[in-house]
Amino acid sequence: MPDFKPNDGRLYAPATERNREPILEILERVLPNPGTILEIASGTGEHASFFAPKLAPRRWWPSDISTPMLKSIAAWQKATNARYLLPPIQLDVREQSWSVETDQKRPIDAIVNINMIHISPWKACESLIAGAERVLPDQGVLFLYGPFKRNGEHTAPSNVTFDTWLKEQTPDWGVRDLEAVEGVAKVHHLILQEVIEMPANNLSLVFHKQP
Repeated sequence: MPDFKPNDGRLYAPATERNREPILEILERVLPNPGTILEIASGTGEHASFFAPKLAPRRWWPSDISTPMLKSIAAWQKATNARYLLPPIQLDVREQSWSVETDQKRPIDAIVNINMIHISPWKACESLIAGAERVLPDQGVLFLYGPFKRNGEHTAPSNVTFDTWLKEQTPDWGVRDLEAVEGVAKVHHLILQEVIEMPANNLSLVFHKQP
């Protein structure tokens, strides 16, 4: 959860500084270049302000459902003056149509989603993937990062503890089965290309949209 500090409006998520460099290394390799990258559930905006200048000339487009998070993203953008970072937009993946679908001036080439699907209902994961099918061009990239089970089993004892804690917060939260996510993706013509082991028992999943 983000830390609230008396400052210029920026919020802080402790995990961001720990995972941003390993994630950046993957994104530099797998994201189309140039292109517009839509980040779903940008949270505090720390990832956005860190990634945008380093992934230039790609354009990083942050979004979130939460008004306080959108304010934090804007504050990070202002404080860092990050180049190639677009103003944040409010976006709820569960909507039948996303606002970006009608923005012909800024077509989306890739979608990045970090640490969302385990702290939201399963429906949000399904809606995210369905939206990716609608938004992405052929060979467009969907990148997911977070903890996952493999073959129905947790990959580390710490993830067992984390999964239990998540379900205590909200019963329909929890660490998702990689195979279940892959199955939904296939239905929406998104094919899993890579599974990359990351620090702290997380995984990066890289999907490509097929015709």
